[in-house]
Amino acid sequence: MGNIRESQPIAAHNAPWLIVATREIGQKELDKARHNPKILQYHATTTLRATADEVPWCSAFVNWCLREVGIAGTNSAEARSWLHWGKVSAPMVGAIAVMHSVKGENHVAFFLEETADHFILLGGNQHDEVRKSLYRKGQWYPLGYRWAYH
Repeated sequence: MGNIRESQPIAAHNAPWLIVATREIGQKELDKARHNPKILQYHATTTLRATADEVPWCSAFVNWCLREVGIAGTNSAEARSWLHWGKVSAPMVGAIAVMHSVKGENHVAFFLEETADHFILLGGNQHDEVRKSLYRKGQWYPLGYRWAYH
């Protein structure tokens, strides 16, 4: 997973949740003694309701972004919970991408683009912050893409 230039534009098309997600770029975990109140707001959208920003929060971020535009998410803190939510989608800008790594990790974020070598995603808990990141093909692969009914 790598970083990409923050100056690259994001075209939201018909995905209002992506506009919300873009506004959150830069929110990040603080330190062991302090927790980012915004990340705790993300956590509050799941049944786990974690109280520390070190608890994995990619799914909480997706839940929060959808809730901000009036769409109910999975309410789950698990990335894979999104595999049966909404409707099946192609990998298009704003689709919810459920990813799996060869190391056994799961992640959920918003799909932006695919290159020959990478998936480009915007999500929470990407290097402990909200940002656009590169996910190398061969190390990460999509389990599915989902789209909200709205």
